[in-house]
Amino acid sequence: MSRVQPELSETDLALIEALQLRPRAPWSQIASVIGIDATTAARRWRGLVDSGTAWMTAYPTHHVTVVGYADVACEADAIDSLTSRLRRWGPVFSLERTTGDHQLFLSMAARDLPALDDLTRHLGALPAVRGVRLNICTDVYGEGSGWLVHTLSDRQRSDLTGAERPARPRPGTGPSRSDRQLLLALGADARRSHTELARECGLSETTVRRRLRRMTSHGEIYFRCDLTQRLAGWPVIATFRIAAPGPGVDAVARALAALPETRVCATLTGTDNILLSVWLRSPHDCAAMEERILRRHPGLKVSERGITLHTSKRMGRLLDRWGRAQEHVALTAAPEGLEERHATVSDT
Repeated sequence: MSRVQPELSETDLALIEALQLRPRAPWSQIASVIGIDATTAARRWRGLVDSGTAWMTAYPTHHVTVVGYADVACEADAIDSLTSRLRRWGPVFSLERTTGDHQLFLSMAARDLPALDDLTRHLGALPAVRGVRLNICTDVYGEGSGWLVHTLSDRQRSDLTGAERPARPRPGTGPSRSDRQLLLALGADARRSHTELARECGLSETTVRRRLRRMTSHGEIYFRCDLTQRLAGWPVIATFRIAAPGPGVDAVARALAALPETRVCATLTGTDNILLSVWLRSPHDCAAMEERILRRHPGLKVSERGITLHTSKRMGRLLDRWGRAQEHVALTAAPEGLEERHATVSDT
């Protein structure tokens, strides 16, 4: 593959949004809502997956205890080699090259604070790394599994979801050992059939169905249908570091997470206590987005704003220079999976 296909059709976008809303719905239901037959829906989806244009993944809601966001400053001539190395680390579940004083932005998972400290020190000791700035996530208000391409009508969305509301994650410490193999198989492709999952995990189809039903109804798992963002018409990722004063941080974070452009909204330690990442149409929209935020929330201060030059890894999926999906690196939590040899199957 030398270049990205020129565009996604409206049918392709409708198919992707339908899967964002109902990730494991039968093709017959998906097809009836978007106005094609089930065979065509399955065939078109397979074409999107084979080209790396769209993909499905899954990950546990409580797969780690601590999430950290690291800004890494490094030597300019080492960016490519460092990126190639870090994208293979299981605990680094997302990796972006950004503008500003820090060339790389990492989202990292750890079992506890000492493990996150070890991971950060290990990162800072790598050749050509000049500095690491770490913030710890205190709460997540919005993340990519809730973002929609906004192609379907309200009626189509209602036909797909009915009165159903997504299950809210319950407090927990992570998946049990018996569920991990199933989650690992779903991480590589969340549309895999019950038959395939049962065969790979050495379980009966009945057991697979029961466990998936439990994990879904209890909010133990996130399903995510993702796509090459340029083809969706949102080629720019802008990230804002925001200082929200006083006791109203929760309300502000909820409001920012509800914006249609929001991909990630999380509260952090430090003076800049909100991280907001959005998908935009053009770099020009970055200033317009900031103005809109400050108009609605005049007490906020945007301390930093940056644009992502390239996303190398998104929730475990390695991306090429055009943003197409390549292989999947299993999510792990430090201290496991620090180096490339742990980038596949690991007990988290």
